[in-house]
Amino acid sequence: MARNGDADLVEIVPSAKPPVCKIISFGKFKYELAKKDKIQKKHQHVSLLKELRFHPNTDVHDFDFKARHARKFLTDGHKVKATVRFKGREITYKEKGEVLLARLTERLDDVGKVDQAARMEGRSMVMIIAPDRKRKAKTKSDENQRKEMTNAKDED
Repeated sequence: MARNGDADLVEIVPSAKPPVCKIISFGKFKYELAKKDKIQKKHQHVSLLKELRFHPNTDVHDFDFKARHARKFLTDGHKVKATVRFKGREITYKEKGEVLLARLTERLDDVGKVDQAARMEGRSMVMIIAPDRKRKAKTKSDENQRKEMTNAKDED
């Protein structure tokens, strides 16, 4: 039938009993498969790992600036790797790094959760914060309520 119709016999599901075959143009079949794969890849979200580097003596303004960046990364759906880098004899004051990372987790508590607790890797203290989907949805609904309230006040 395939030869008479100037088409190809394509095996769709080889593991089925009996195997499932279709009489179609093989080029068209490959094109449709490629199209489906492209659509699936389009709908996937690639989560990146963004890194923030601190020093134990990072000042307040620098800390706030980097915390804002971390908040944006988390709301975009990326993970954040916070690294406190110790130079020279700073390594003897590991508590400063722990305090700094604790302050960061406190600051980002509403949009993220600690995925990997603070630990030492050589001369660096590393912690990974992942976006918290539940809290993110909650904060979006809170923002929508605030917008509605401001719109209602503007109409009055």
